[in-house]
Amino acid sequence: MTLDDLMQLPQYSVAQADKEAVLLAELTRLGKHHRQRSPEYARLARIMFPGSADPHNLADLPYLPVALFKEHLLSSVPESEVFKILQSSGTTGQTPSRVVLDRETAQLQTLALSRIMCSVLGPNRLPMILVETADLIRDRRQFNARAAGLLGMLNFGRDHFYALDSNLELRLPELKDFLRRFGGAPFLMFGFTFLVWSRFYQPLADAGLDFSHGILIHSGGWKKLQEESVSAADFRAALRQALGLTRVYNFYGMVEQVGSVFLEGDDGYLYPPNFADVIVRDPTTFEELPNGQTGVLEVLSALPRSYPGHCLLTEDLGVVHAVDSPSCGRLGKAFSVLGRIPKAELRGCSDVIAAKVS
Repeated sequence: MTLDDLMQLPQYSVAQADKEAVLLAELTRLGKHHRQRSPEYARLARIMFPGSADPHNLADLPYLPVALFKEHLLSSVPESEVFKILQSSGTTGQTPSRVVLDRETAQLQTLALSRIMCSVLGPNRLPMILVETADLIRDRRQFNARAAGLLGMLNFGRDHFYALDSNLELRLPELKDFLRRFGGAPFLMFGFTFLVWSRFYQPLADAGLDFSHGILIHSGGWKKLQEESVSAADFRAALRQALGLTRVYNFYGMVEQVGSVFLEGDDGYLYPPNFADVIVRDPTTFEELPNGQTGVLEVLSALPRSYPGHCLLTEDLGVVHAVDSPSCGRLGKAFSVLGRIPKAELRGCSDVIAAKVS
């Protein structure tokens, strides 16, 4: 089995042991690629992980703290091949992450996201509600992770309707018109979690509109909702009761690994796609922890070619619940993200929005 096989096979259909074997070979190769092309990465890997050039398992692979991308523009391609520099969203006073993309990496990310989303959306483009303002993508000088996420999802829909105006207020008459036209068959909805909750669900809670054919993809903003004592289960239950929405999928992702998103299954757990994985590490020793124990989440992806973002230690706490469990028809690791490491920076697209509109 090869990386191409992992991309083309139905996502979540490869047993963990088989996936790990392919990923270990691919990520080892990627590590050598980045060592040869990024002097900064080569120096970091040599200092932080001496003798790691021949890893025996995924946990042996050198990893970078994700915060490094706030401090350094790490690149494995010459400047002439830089296609785009993605920038993370950040609250006032924070330094955003910056990620260098060449065309190959950008195309891989687009293909990967398509393979993931087709697993829940099917092969056809659906009419689409964007719980967002169209202003977000009009000014490319402000292109950031929130805009990148929106643009990435636009490809899966048609007849796009932006549900919010420039003041992030709901466009209710136009929304009702969308439902009259498309609400009787499957349609796609996308938004960042805090906007979905505060600017979409709350104004519509007593409106009596029917969204039962909708498929909602959402991500980010859980910190603000947790402050309001809204759990993921509460979020899903509220949307089901008020709007009739039963197909609701959260995903976990970051600008430092665009394309490798971890999509929620019907059991409420997150799952890595075939070409990515997660490791939970002890916050003191950084050794890999057994399933069921909470630690710092590391994310691995076979996509990044233009920058050394293939193995990243996040600032999030997570736990792996099961491996190759048949509970929702997905193979691989079932895991949860439990929140930020204490005292870590507020980050995430929707948390930025929350800070602005609260």
